[in-house]
Amino acid sequence: MDLSTTALLAASGLGAGLVNAIAGGGTFFTFSALIAAGLPPITANATSAVAVTPANLASAWAYRRELAANLRRFAALGIVSLLGGLVGAYILTATDNAAFRLLVPWLLLFATLLFAMSPRIVALARAIGKAEGGHPSRRAWIGGLAFQCLVAVYGGFFGAGMGIVMLAALAITEGDDFHLINSAKHLCSTLIQLVAVVLFIAAGLVSWKETFIVGAASVIGGYAGVAFGRKLPAPVIRWIVIAVGALLTLYFFMR
Repeated sequence: MDLSTTALLAASGLGAGLVNAIAGGGTFFTFSALIAAGLPPITANATSAVAVTPANLASAWAYRRELAANLRRFAALGIVSLLGGLVGAYILTATDNAAFRLLVPWLLLFATLLFAMSPRIVALARAIGKAEGGHPSRRAWIGGLAFQCLVAVYGGFFGAGMGIVMLAALAITEGDDFHLINSAKHLCSTLIQLVAVVLFIAAGLVSWKETFIVGAASVIGGYAGVAFGRKLPAPVIRWIVIAVGALLTLYFFMR
């Protein structure tokens, strides 16, 4: 691996850790950099998922008090996240590179649109969740769980934009409490990612040299993102991610 490729991978990991700590969307950076480094699409996707896992685990650990206090409340969310993530990851392992390559621009377009529409999506979900006196009805809660299961399938398969849709699902089941929703999001996304990572490693889809470079840089970026996020508003980061997503979508459609 030459120096320029190493620098590109490190920069993508740094950027992914930074934006994931603030607004989400780091997969745009890591996946595209791994493709540029010459990895096949499925290997790039699996390697990206494994590489950013340490940074995501660190974020989940930061919410350990909230998670410990709400473990029983989050049990159903955790179960559907594990099952959905397992299904999505299995689908990826059963997909060949040619078919996945055709899906990539559409997946990127979908994720970019999710980021662009995220405020409306979350607001609509919160309105549904408040249907009965500020608390979700039983029907809304079950619907939110079903929604979360679909999010988990998508997350196990690809993952870009997963956090945005997950916020919408959790706004239905958990209401308006930001810290409650954020802690649930970190728990669910970690479970989805861990089960996917196990399958990806077992299937031999991970390229470890690139994983270590991107992973180490993403941890640094995640740490820096906490301090940087206090100075730069999250909406600014979100629109940067949208712009990157739009450019990447256009690029992969034209390939």
